[in-house]
Amino acid sequence: MKENYLFVKILVTNDDGIDSPGLWKVVEELRRVGEVVVVAPQSEQSGVGTSANLHRAIKVLPREAGKGIYATDGTPVDCVLLAFRVLFPEGIDLVVSGINKGPNTGYDVFISGTVAGAMIGYFHGTPSFAVSVDAYEGVNFEVAARLIALLADRVKNDDLPRATFLNINVPNLPLGEIKGIEVTRLSRQSHSGVIKKVSEGASEGYVILRHEVVGEAGPGSDGWALEQRKISVTPLLPKFWGNEVNNSLPRLAAAVFAELANKQ
Repeated sequence: MKENYLFVKILVTNDDGIDSPGLWKVVEELRRVGEVVVVAPQSEQSGVGTSANLHRAIKVLPREAGKGIYATDGTPVDCVLLAFRVLFPEGIDLVVSGINKGPNTGYDVFISGTVAGAMIGYFHGTPSFAVSVDAYEGVNFEVAARLIALLADRVKNDDLPRATFLNINVPNLPLGEIKGIEVTRLSRQSHSGVIKKVSEGASEGYVILRHEVVGEAGPGSDGWALEQRKISVTPLLPKFWGNEVNNSLPRLAAAVFAELANKQ
């Protein structure tokens, strides 16, 4: 018989900033699963990737005294490092980074602050999820938040190994229009591959157009799954180091989607 995994703390971070509605929506859902703490950037840090501040002091600003909610003037990586090593040294049992506005698919995962925040949790031996919704405007965070709460329950019940690092992308659709969950690989595409020259006074220079997509999303990839109106779940580092997570995910994904659909 499995021994249920007792949550001490669920850490939520992001790269959209501590006032992002996506962060607070997932916090609301995760509070049904366990104790939730928050350490997130004070302002938006999209695209900073694995950047960490090594040359200046990072300010930590309590948002609600005694409630485990902090903003920092650092990056998502700074936030998670501070959470594990300074703010909550007694232990964190799950890291959730998001919910991000806009997809984090393909090569973009390597520059994503959302994914980097989850990766630092994984490096500390903690199951970690990065979660994004495929929209920049009119974003519906409801489905993604409920999905993450269901996956957190699976971690709590020991249905996923601790060596779990998942990148999750959710279509910006009502639940009834989503066709399922696909376990995917990274697509060969990027949302930051188009550059435009700007020549207007002080703004002269080059702008990366992050809403423009270059490359391809072949069958079985994260971008392809979104095109098929499916939730994409991509195991990241574990696929290079072992198959425990990969082998358990397809069965688990089908069960979780069935449960999600039943909660409409």
